[in-house]
Amino acid sequence: MLLGNAASHMSEEACANLYFSGVFLKSIFEFISHIINSVKTGLLCFSVSLFRFYFPGWYGSGSSNAHRFGVTKSSEAPVLDDITMAYLFAQWRSDFVDGSVSVPVSHDAQEECLGMAVLDMMRIAKEKSRSPVDIYNNSSYKSFLPKGMRAHIQDYHFVTRKRIRYRFRKFIQQFSHCKVGLRDLKLKYLASLENLQPAFYTEHFHVSEPSIGKVTIIVTGNQGIQWTKGKETDGQVQSTINLLRLALSIRSRIVTINRQDSQTLELEFQSLVEALSFVSLIDGYYRLTADAHHYLCKEVAPPRLLEAIQSSCHGPVSMEFAISRLRRCDNAKGMYILRSSPKDYDKYFLSFVVGYKHCQIVRTAAGEFVLSGAKCVFGSLSELLHRYQKEALRSEGHVFQFTKCCPPRSKEKSNLLICRSNQGSDMSLSPSDFKHNISQMVFHKIRKEDLETMENLGQGTFTQVFRGIRRELGDYGEMHEMDVVLKVLDKNHRNYTESFFEAASMMSQLSHKHLLLNYGICVYIMVQEYVRFGSLDTYLKRNRSCINITWKLEVAKQLAWAMHYLEDKNLIHGNVCAKNVLLTREEDRKTGTPPFIKLSDPGISITVQPREILIEHIPWVPPECVEDCRNLSLDTDKWGFGTTLWEIYTGGEKPLSSYDSSKKLLFYEDRHQLPAPKWTELANLINSCMDYEPSQRPSFRAIIRDLNSLFTPAFDIQEPVQFEARHLIFLQQLGKGNFGSVEKCRYDPLQDNTGEVVAVKKLQHSTADHLRDFEREIEILKSLQHENIVKYKGVCYTAGRKNLRLIMEYLPFGSLREYLSKNKERFDHKKLLHYASQICKGMDYLGFKRYVHRDLATRNILVESENRVKIGDFGLTKVLPQDKDYYTVREPGESPIFWYAPESLTESKFSVASDVWSFGVVLYELFTYSDKICSPPAVSLPDCTWAFFYNFLFFNKRSKYVVKSAGHRISSCKLYL
Repeated sequence: MLLGNAASHMSEEACANLYFSGVFLKSIFEFISHIINSVKTGLLCFSVSLFRFYFPGWYGSGSSNAHRFGVTKSSEAPVLDDITMAYLFAQWRSDFVDGSVSVPVSHDAQEECLGMAVLDMMRIAKEKSRSPVDIYNNSSYKSFLPKGMRAHIQDYHFVTRKRIRYRFRKFIQQFSHCKVGLRDLKLKYLASLENLQPAFYTEHFHVSEPSIGKVTIIVTGNQGIQWTKGKETDGQVQSTINLLRLALSIRSRIVTINRQDSQTLELEFQSLVEALSFVSLIDGYYRLTADAHHYLCKEVAPPRLLEAIQSSCHGPVSMEFAISRLRRCDNAKGMYILRSSPKDYDKYFLSFVVGYKHCQIVRTAAGEFVLSGAKCVFGSLSELLHRYQKEALRSEGHVFQFTKCCPPRSKEKSNLLICRSNQGSDMSLSPSDFKHNISQMVFHKIRKEDLETMENLGQGTFTQVFRGIRRELGDYGEMHEMDVVLKVLDKNHRNYTESFFEAASMMSQLSHKHLLLNYGICVYIMVQEYVRFGSLDTYLKRNRSCINITWKLEVAKQLAWAMHYLEDKNLIHGNVCAKNVLLTREEDRKTGTPPFIKLSDPGISITVQPREILIEHIPWVPPECVEDCRNLSLDTDKWGFGTTLWEIYTGGEKPLSSYDSSKKLLFYEDRHQLPAPKWTELANLINSCMDYEPSQRPSFRAIIRDLNSLFTPAFDIQEPVQFEARHLIFLQQLGKGNFGSVEKCRYDPLQDNTGEVVAVKKLQHSTADHLRDFEREIEILKSLQHENIVKYKGVCYTAGRKNLRLIMEYLPFGSLREYLSKNKERFDHKKLLHYASQICKGMDYLGFKRYVHRDLATRNILVESENRVKIGDFGLTKVLPQDKDYYTVREPGESPIFWYAPESLTESKFSVASDVWSFGVVLYELFTYSDKICSPPAVSLPDCTWAFFYNFLFFNKRSKYVVKSAGHRISSCKLYL
């Protein structure tokens, strides 16, 4: 094994972050600083570079296998270069032969190990330019096998051992003239090891979780974080946490995982070293798959990464990416990119717009930096850049100026990132590549007679705000009443109606617990949920004496999560301020209940507001938008968040309250900052958010990380499994069928509007048969955990357990059928194929669990966001018998026959293959945008009843509609691979 940083110099810099500096001790990658400290106690340790991060199947061909992103499809690259692959081979072979990783002792494993020994002998023969037979004659074949396997073979009868040796020699003789290259032999060896023992690339941690108990955490590159109950590592996986959607913090042996779905896991490790090992593993995988320039936890952040962030330096990105990035920055004069050299660890490149030329920076042996051709040395990259910003450099007839840096962007795709084999196109595009645009206004229309206006709550710049009551009729004729806020657009500002409706539309299509719920629009009235404690700035002023710093930081973190949700969807709020943050729940220190806030709608966009109003709203409106309102971007919200964070810390003080318009403009012109809080870390965070260079402002993921580092919350509300009916607050009816209905509700046990918005399915008729089928549906959904299947939340019983309700996650965009028909102009074939791939993944998971959906159609596929769809409605789902690959339905009832396979209609047989047929119909629906004119019933038999069609097929098995047998259909797994 190579010592120190040798691996970094051997391989491409893009592959260097696949290594881990540390030692292999007690089967755990120990954190290097703790190993160094152990030397002081007399324990001798050697620091080595070990290959830790691995993506199964990376060596395969095709975009479905793990690969590095490229500027274009043709420039995608393998995960490992040849040198790195050779290093991995040396490490895995050593672990394999030494028995560091146990191999099962079985006949199949023995055959696989013997085959690998043949490959290894052939490799050595290639390296030494000798024949494989020579290698065999001068060494024992058993020396190429794991220790355990050697001992197992040694226990055989001598006749058996002789037979194995004879067969092995025969293989060596057969392959003596094989022309396979050295690289391919190593690749085949690695692939065999990968299939033989997942322990080579899987790490297990035994931890405790307060709400679950003893848990085994399993981490792999492709699957992310999985956990099973107890200490058995081969038990059924209970849950999977996506590496792209989490935040981490660590306190002593406790690691807190904050998921993007607002759920929190607290994992207690057996030691601090093991906790740091786990965090460094997740941190490394995150940088390899999500964001190469972000760290999840400062305790394990590599010093080189911290240095790069400080100087806005890209990692070792390719020249093609650097040029592409400069082009996307409008090729402005003086624009440059600072990047690490892809080949040399101690060199950097400055890439310029002018002729796309590059200047070299060298780090000396003393750790100083010098620009190639210059004499001055500097202590840091930042100092060097600052010094030369004031000068013009000449090279090869070109004049270069360091006017503006093009820094790394959050989640920016480059050759540093790996697209995992199971990731496909799930990874959202970076903000610079793709800007989510809800172009079509979508909101619920509310009748004026369903609203009652009550007292005036205040006045905004463009609106009057009233408290009101909204009434809506339920399924069974019951009247639902709810308190609401009525935001009425002033008559004098009706010219801003379009912007007013855009804000309402955006909020209507979002669902997050820290975003204010928008019920809909009534003429010029925006109808929103009522918030009891009003705006945050007013509350802070009124209760300044009893609010502590923990309260303020908790509120700040909740707001940051709401902003991260918007940023992740590439949506701009544009009006973040304490006045627009509403307090839904007060803190209760006796019960440990935290305060709870919600961010309101942005109101009238700053892009249409008069300049005098923008100046009046300094310092919430950032400098670039005061200069030109068309500069509105994702970075705008970071400035506004910084100002709001300052408001929260100061107890609701209004910044620059004594300044008139001219002084406010001068404040920006002179690049001043708000008075810094005494808390240095918080002051630094506020100043970074309010950086006058928009591109230098941190992402909200980084802001959440920095807020987490300031404190650990003392409260965690666990999600219930069984819900109480009295806490389900009706909001809106989502759909109604022959047997059941689905409602949008808020589960609000604290009765303070802080509860989560959920979808509630209930039966229309609670007969014994219907109830039994409904309970079966619930049990099926409860057993499913997949990112492309609607998430089960819990159940709710009423009236002596006779009336049962199913609680599911609420997906704001509704069914795929309606979403496609309303937004068809926004979809190209690539996006439709993306949806098809996700449906395939969900269906493949169902097949693996031996479930047949039986009702797959776009009406039963729900849209979470523009980038994700989920399969729902498992009312007809059946479990396949263990001894058969199909299920026979005795009572077909009312069935979606135009989505059914021929064998399902003629013989009532349902299988994975019949679901594949239904998927074919779904593909048809996708590419006709679910147009009613082109729907399967309309196209198939427009003049016939469904019953006639069913009987026709049942009695005529030679019908022209029976076109393919189930055995000839491709599996859903192969469909998306």
